[in-house]
Amino acid sequence: MPFFRPHRKVAPGGPRLGATPRTITRHALDSALACGASALPNEFGGVLRADPPGVISELLLLPGTTAGHRHANFRLFMLPADLTVVGTVHSHPSGALHPSAADLQLFRNWGSRHLILGAPFDPGCWRAYDGNGRETHLDVVGAPGDVPARLRPYRPRGRRALPSSPRLPEDEP
Repeated sequence: MPFFRPHRKVAPGGPRLGATPRTITRHALDSALACGASALPNEFGGVLRADPPGVISELLLLPGTTAGHRHANFRLFMLPADLTVVGTVHSHPSGALHPSAADLQLFRNWGSRHLILGAPFDPGCWRAYDGNGRETHLDVVGAPGDVPARLRPYRPRGRRALPSSPRLPEDEP
């Protein structure tokens, strides 16, 4: 009995679902660096999501992730079933940007792109690694401070601010 396998239409020459990402958005990188800085003196850990395929665009925080001065424990079973999750990100508060033995084990068993962030968590304090722990290159796209339209706060256009409520006589001094 043949198995039914639906075929997805892919834009010619475009990345496919499950493709190894080669770029990261400035917003996702800045979010990860900010999380790493706010977690000091502990490590920070999160998961990377590539949407559209081939571009890491989101940082996911897993419930139950614990962190200390020398570790960040992921609860990967808390991850939703999502084919766009491509790897992990974690910080080294010491500033060392090379993977430890535990990092290499995680890299080999889970995901295709991994980021290590280091203090002082500025835009140049990170390295990308592949699933085998070899350093790789990720292009950063987007301007600093650029936030995707779907993440911007809603601001109605063409409306004036609502008038303030009238003052009551008992409110006056």
